[in-house]
Parts: sequence; C-alpha cells; structure tokens
Amino acid sequence: MTWTVAAADAGQRLDVFLAAAFPDRSRSFLARAIAAGGVRVDGVVARGSLKLRPGQSLVFTVPQPPREGPEAEEIPLRFIHVDEVIAVVDKPAGMVVHPAKGNWKGTLAGGLKWHLEQAGAGGGLSAAGGPTRPGIVHRLDRDTSGVIVVARSEAAHHALARQFERRTVSKTYLAITQGQPRFDADEIDLPIGIHPYQREKMAVRRGHSTSREAVTRYEVLERFRLGALVRVTPRTGRTHQIRVHLAAVGAPVLSDGLYSGRPVIEPPLVGLPPGPPLLERQALHAAALELDHPATGTRTRFEAPLPDDMERILAALRAQT
Repeated sequence: MTWTVAAADAGQRLDVFLAAAFPDRSRSFLARAIAAGGVRVDGVVARGSLKLRPGQSLVFTVPQPPREGPEAEEIPLRFIHVDEVIAVVDKPAGMVVHPAKGNWKGTLAGGLKWHLEQAGAGGGLSAAGGPTRPGIVHRLDRDTSGVIVVARSEAAHHALARQFERRTVSKTYLAITQGQPRFDADEIDLPIGIHPYQREKMAVRRGHSTSREAVTRYEVLERFRLGALVRVTPRTGRTHQIRVHLAAVGAPVLSDGLYSGRPVIEPPLVGLPPGPPLLERQALHAAALELDHPATGTRTRFEAPLPDDMERILAALRAQT
C-alpha cells in the first residue's frame, strides 16, 4: 500500500500513522512489520520513530495475517531438558523455528506442539508469542543447529524475554570459518542493518535507519590450512549477527551461501576423493545457553554437542594440517 504524506500528518511518528491506518491490527503486529523492513519512506527502510514530513512517499508491504497456529507434527526432536515451565531442544540444521510464509510445515513449533501437548508430556506451550509462535522466545536461523529454549507458561515466557532483552542470557556458538581471523581473540563492534541491495541479507552499515548496535566476541580454538574453529559469544542478538561479523573480518562461516559465496563443501576441496558433499549448510552451531531458570532463579547452563556434519568437516580439515 502507498501513501503521500499529507500536511495534516506532518510531524506524526510513522508507527502512530500506521496504527491509525490499520485500526484492526495490533501495535505489536505493526511493530514487527516495521522491524522486518516492511515500510519504506522515500525508498528507504524506515523506523517506527521516524517523524513524517509532507509530500513523503510511504510504501507499506502488509505482512500476511498469521494463521491460527502450527499443526502438531510428529517430528523427532532431541530434548536436552524438560520441566513444567521450560523445554530446551537441540535444534537440527535445516529446521525452521516457527511457521512463516513458505514454511508452514516441518517447523520446530509444530514438533513442540506434538511432543509437549499431544504426547502426554503434560502442560503445553506459552501463547505469549502469538498463534504462530507457541512457546518461542528466541530463534536460530534455519541452517544453524543447537540449543534453543522455549517457554511452557506465559510467566516463563515473559521472564525469559526480559533476560534476552537485558542481555543477561549467555550464548556460546561454535563456528568453522572459511579463512582465518587475523587475531586469536577479538571483539567485533560493528552496527548491522538491512543490506542495501539484497533483502535476504544483512550488512555492516553505519548511520543507516535500519542499523543497530552489534557486538560479537570470538576466540580461535584451532587453526587449519583452509580455516579455523572459533568460539563465538555474541553480546547482542541481531539477525545474522555472527555470520555478518565474521565475514566482515575476512573469515565468513564455512559453507554459508549468503556470506561466504560457497554453499556446499565437496570432498576434493579438503583433499578427499570425490563423493557426497561434506557440508551443505553454514557451519554454525549454538553450543550452549546459560540463563536464570524462570521458576527457581538458579543460573543454569544447557549444552548441545557438535553435530555429525560439523565433526566430519573438522576431521577433514585436521587431516590437512
């Protein structure tokens, strides 16, 4: 939908303008649409706080209204921990966390509904995240494996969300890089915003309306001829943050089609005879998550072992050194 800002709307915040234009949609729905880059003013992705000026061109790509919610699906899941208020899962690579356009089936949310609501586990999942995100407090990219925590009550959902917002949750990732970081350990402090030309990508952008502070610390655990094994602890939680930051220092995540330019690792690349691909997704794994348990307040750490595909590529890289 498009508008030309009238004189009567001058000085009004963009989010207030849209709330008046869509009285049947919740403020949170509109805020998510704006945060996802769905609104452009004079061709530039805009924040909700933008003050409008007369004559500006406003274009809003209205998101699909959410469905009733994911269907429960009997999908194998590896649970690290389950109790009355939270569940912790080792998410496999290739699984989308919650339903969205083009991905209504085979999601973590659908599997959780089956295991925690229909298979006799007792309780259920928090509805605080909306109908398409039962229990979902945070997310991992489709092709990132590892630890993810979900809420089983609304109180737990809000308690966990506050911890993520206040950055008191400690997240540890393991990444295999294409090329090597220059330093053995460093902090990358570079703002991240929407890529200027490719909407599916993010980019380091200073001073842009979509830019947000982003801080990532890393430590090199092993170096190989073609790359490195790196432990990463992000201090903020921006979309694609680790992938963008490692690419920015010349060591993109191995097999990351968006940021490394090489989506598949074939055996000859690491000195092995031709055969099935060794890796077909970004070599990024959420290895550990540490948080205050929402019921007891006890600081608790959950860990997930490195998956087979990353172990396989590590073995091949080590054999080269």
